[in-house]
Amino acid sequence: METESEPYVRLATLRQLHQVVTDLNTARSLADTLQTVADGVIAGLGYELACVNLVRPDGDLVVAAFAGNAAAEALITGRVGSRASWERRLTMGEGWGDLRFIPHTEGWVLLEDDVPQWYTEGPEPRFEDEWHPQDRLYAPMYASGGGRELLGVISVDKPRNGRRPGAWGREALQMYASQSAIAISNARLRANMQRALVRLEREQQALRASEESFRQAFEYAPSGMAIAEMGGDQHGRLLRTNDALCRLLGRPAAVMRRYSFADLVHPDDIGLLLRTSAEGGRAELRLGRRDGSYVWVSLRNSVVADTADGPRFLLTHVEDIEERKRHELQLAHRASHDSLTGLPNSAELRARLSARLCQRPYAVGATAVEALDAAYGEVHDGRPETPGHAVCASGGFDFDPAPGAGPFDHHVHMVAPEGEVDDGTKGLAVLFCDLDGFKSINDRFGHNTGDAVLIEVARRLTTGVRDGDTVARLGGDEFVVLADGLGAADAADLAVRLRNAIIPPIRVDGRAVRVGASFGIGWASCGMSVEEVLRSADQRMYIEKRSRAKVHRRAG
Repeated sequence: METESEPYVRLATLRQLHQVVTDLNTARSLADTLQTVADGVIAGLGYELACVNLVRPDGDLVVAAFAGNAAAEALITGRVGSRASWERRLTMGEGWGDLRFIPHTEGWVLLEDDVPQWYTEGPEPRFEDEWHPQDRLYAPMYASGGGRELLGVISVDKPRNGRRPGAWGREALQMYASQSAIAISNARLRANMQRALVRLEREQQALRASEESFRQAFEYAPSGMAIAEMGGDQHGRLLRTNDALCRLLGRPAAVMRRYSFADLVHPDDIGLLLRTSAEGGRAELRLGRRDGSYVWVSLRNSVVADTADGPRFLLTHVEDIEERKRHELQLAHRASHDSLTGLPNSAELRARLSARLCQRPYAVGATAVEALDAAYGEVHDGRPETPGHAVCASGGFDFDPAPGAGPFDHHVHMVAPEGEVDDGTKGLAVLFCDLDGFKSINDRFGHNTGDAVLIEVARRLTTGVRDGDTVARLGGDEFVVLADGLGAADAADLAVRLRNAIIPPIRVDGRAVRVGASFGIGWASCGMSVEEVLRSADQRMYIEKRSRAKVHRRAG
């Protein structure tokens, strides 16, 4: 029921409403804003009790602020009402715009639900719009926008004039609820921003600490560390190196930034580096020092990204393994070389010879014309005719492989010269050497003298052959020489030169001793086994030794 003083009431209420809305925007925190909303109802809208129920993340509503009665505030602040109970209340009673009024005649059914409430008994209203203590008036607060997301509910009680609000009072309460929703949203946004800023600052502090920790771990690591670019024109270029890597390679950091690992790696290891320059790649290879020497290192690569979509870098850990590699090479050398003379031993000799042979016999051209044609790249019957070597390659592929051979056999087939006459065929000569008179030296002067003789014979044999030829100690006083690309006459000349190199006296402990040497010349040919090749040379050596013994007896 409107009175004639209503215009004056409206003006006063509007002034008070303006003041409390202004106060809403000055609150510093969400809790202050919620309490200001409750206090504003008391100060600006003429109610004696006000309660602000805020929607929690789980959907239920909690009593977040209370004003007007300290006892009621202590009793219900912090208590929670279920979303279902609140939705029931917001659909009961009378709808005054967005407001919801539930008269005491209907509200008695709500006395037992779980929504926190403060109520008192009272007499029946004396006139139509008189306020009853069990009347309920709710002002829902919705987020701005078209979704009408419920932020909370303002519940009010006991208007000071004792009457239900008129049209202006209802409009003022609805306007206040709308402004309160905006203030609460802004307060939440500020709170979220403050939390985000605090979280960001903590993350930045953690990032700075992590970067500093990485920097110290990188710079002061006992082994080498490097960061290189990935992709682009500068792929592989070193961006940063630590002191340990600079010391290992003898290059300052400023100079290292001019290189990539591909510039520093040993030429024989470049393929290995390219195969392992990827995420999780690992390799053992040699890097060049400033003085021109190379050091064995173990590289371990991992890919790191600057940001989620930022550039990728290659983080490389470089470990010095020079001592281990030297030890491994020493062990491998000991396993494949004679401990006395340092020459390849019997196992290494057989391995090298086996690598040159295959199970497929191959013959050289039968005529001089075919041999001449082969020298100019001509092919007869689908076979290249190269004296001494038959190579399966472009321009001379053997398209008729032996059983078990691949369709493109790149093996260089070994062919032996035929007979004692040099027909121009070049092959792999196997010279079997047996020392004459060594046993008597060993028996007469002792093993130390015998060892010294063997060492000197090994040196003379090694000096008398070409680079790339193999001189091996087969055992005892037997040696084997592998010399590729020789004809029959070349092999005979080599045997004579080596025999003449062995004959001169050998001085041991001030004493001159002499040994002779018998050589047998065999030829490695595909289709033969290693043992067959060595046996052939051994047999020829014994034939030569017996023939020389007969000559000496006739001469005597």
